Amino acid sequence: MAVEIPTKAGGLMVNPQQNPVALVQAKLKEVELRFKGWLEKQSIPVEAAVVTVTSAAQGAAIGAIMGTISGGEGSSLLMPPPNAAISPDAMASLKQAQALAGGPFVQARNFAVMTGANAGISCVMKRLRGKDDVQTSMAAAFGSGALFSLVSGMGGPNPVANALTSGLFFALVQGGIFQIGQKFSQPPAEDLNYVKTRSMLSNLGLQNYEKNFKRGLLTDTTLPLITDSALRDVKIPPGPRLLILEHIESVIREPEFKDRRKAKGPR
Repeated sequence: MAVEIPTKAGGLMVNPQQNPVALVQAKLKEVELRFKGWLEKQSIPVEAAVVTVTSAAQGAAIGAIMGTISGGEGSSLLMPPPNAAISPDAMASLKQAQALAGGPFVQARNFAVMTGANAGISCVMKRLRGKDDVQTSMAAAFGSGALFSLVSGMGGPNPVANALTSGLFFALVQGGIFQIGQKFSQPPAEDLNYVKTRSMLSNLGLQNYEKNFKRGLLTDTTLPLITDSALRDVKIPPGPRLLILEHIESVIREPEFKDRRKAKGPR
């Protein structure tokens, strides 16, 4: 695979022998980076408008595809008989189901509202607060859920109350998803007891044996004291043991011994 090299103009240089698919991907990436750079320089209203429109268009396309696949048949099956006596609450539930089972145009509208509102609110919140956190995510989800409820006809006899309920539901779900994503996406905290040990093993190409050091509690403090027997106890093979001991002897113990002699001064 060819390596992408930035040019002076901020573009991407592509290897002439690169396949057409990779070439198109590189061009699209370049356009995306330029667009993001331009968008970051705009005012909040302009950025929010552009983000909302583009996200709504994407949502509409997804909704139209889903509505086409379903064919809108679910909506007609949920319609009650013309003369059927039905309570307002039951009718509201039917409308909610219809909103989620409509044809291409209905689904396009609903998804456009959800994605556009979510992206627009999130954009404004990020610019005003300067960060993307769970509060921003929940605020965007609340707005998209409330607007979806109003536009899709899910409101029933109490549209405002149902819009608030839908917004709260959306906010709680998206907030939970955001927290889970943050938990799994963040790298594990570095264990400060093994900084020197990790560096030594990395330099020797023996990173896989870090777990052996941790299993035997051979921390940075114990590095100058490590012996062949200690390394054998934590199941490190003979070859890596020799490399580790040689490194400790020449890089760790010897400088430490010299530092101690300097601290004591001449006899």
